[in-house]
Amino acid sequence: MLSIAYKDETNFVDIVPQAKQLRLSLNMPFVELDDPRGLAKNVPGIGRWGNGEVEIGVATLEEVPYALGLIRQSLDRQLDDAPEAP
Repeated sequence: MLSIAYKDETNFVDIVPQAKQLRLSLNMPFVELDDPRGLAKNVPGIGRWGNGEVEIGVATLEEVPYALGLIRQSLDRQLDDAPEAP
């Protein structure tokens, strides 16, 4: 398994299991992310598995709630951009 993707219209987060952490790719512009801890990296153009400009690493259970907040921003952005049903 190379990655796990969660999507609505398109992927909003891709999770890549690594030996010491999970690498998360968020499919949203880096400049729109509210990341008070400054954990995210701006990674456009880097050849990695996953979609989006934003990458974060999660290595401990304590980091999961914060990561979920960042993931939620990516999902919310996608839901806000979804076309409305006729």
